[in-house]
Amino acid sequence: MEVYFATSNENKFNEACKILGMNLRQAKLNIPEIQSVSAAEVAEDKARKAYSILKDTVIVEDTALHIEAWNGFPGVMIKFMLERLGNGGICKALTEFNSRKAYAETCVAFFDGKNVHVFSGKTSGKISGMPKGPDIFGWDRIFIPRGYSLTFAEIGKEKKNKISHRSKAFLKLKKFLNRKYTNIQ
Repeated sequence: MEVYFATSNENKFNEACKILGMNLRQAKLNIPEIQSVSAAEVAEDKARKAYSILKDTVIVEDTALHIEAWNGFPGVMIKFMLERLGNGGICKALTEFNSRKAYAETCVAFFDGKNVHVFSGKTSGKISGMPKGPDIFGWDRIFIPRGYSLTFAEIGKEKKNKISHRSKAFLKLKKFLNRKYTNIQ
């Protein structure tokens, strides 16, 4: 059985393949997202829509960044905040707040045409005072995971893939796939 990962984001695709230790097929679909504050609801809906296009087993993920001072905002809307404010703008917008605590959440939805299974991973941390590290992937330059003094961008891909919200969600998926399916490539 082949499995598609519906994402146009090369970084997400590469991280998922590395974490899962399997060859996924990338499907660069532009799937409209429902309006929801729940990453799990968004991922499940996107999985169903991707399956209806591909007619094959599919994985979809949605990631959120919840900032405590903003009552969990932007959550799943982080992509749009980055497009409009950038990493520096998000850091600057937090200067008047006492807390920089945040958590990152990824929800991975696996849909085989019959059942949707959603796996969640969370990483607690805080937002840095300014962007640090190479500008390679989303908000990695401003998120400092708990227990670290460096941003995801500064600690690098290998270390990030061991501790990130995305790796936690995909490792749960991997455990599920290993139990449920023996013919996954």
